[in-house]
Amino acid sequence: MHNVRQCGIAAVFAVAMSSFATAASAQAKPVNATAASDAGKSLTWGPAPDVFPAGAKMAVERGDPSKSGEFVVRLSFPAGYKIPPHWHPTAEHVRVHSGEFLVGMGDALDQSKTMKMAPGDTGSIGAKMNHFAIAPVATVLSIRAEGPFAMTYVNAADDPRKGK
Repeated sequence: MHNVRQCGIAAVFAVAMSSFATAASAQAKPVNATAASDAGKSLTWGPAPDVFPAGAKMAVERGDPSKSGEFVVRLSFPAGYKIPPHWHPTAEHVRVHSGEFLVGMGDALDQSKTMKMAPGDTGSIGAKMNHFAIAPVATVLSIRAEGPFAMTYVNAADDPRKGK
């Protein structure tokens, strides 16, 4: 059961990773917010890529999500943040740093079908698995995956890039 929970959480992070390619380029125009990473280095935060619903922030810890190879990004979500059902072409690995992260598997966002991840929890989800996520409180997590990052919403109408 714990592995299922971890898989769901990782899937949510994979979605965030597809937007990291855009966020990596946004690092050239950093926001004035910085935070110390676990390694003690300062991270440069900016808006998450536009594939994410508005309100998320992202910092690249290692690698380049827009290119082939391993990368690690850190995401920050405000309280009440939701990522609709989506999938990624590669597996993702998630680690919660602070807050609470709810992850569910499937084609519909249903909070009653989520598993809770708390600070220190880690999880993975395989490629092309439909999943969704909710941050009921302000939450920070890291996602590790293979690039280039991509994210596809199950329902195209949920894609925040539509209508722009």
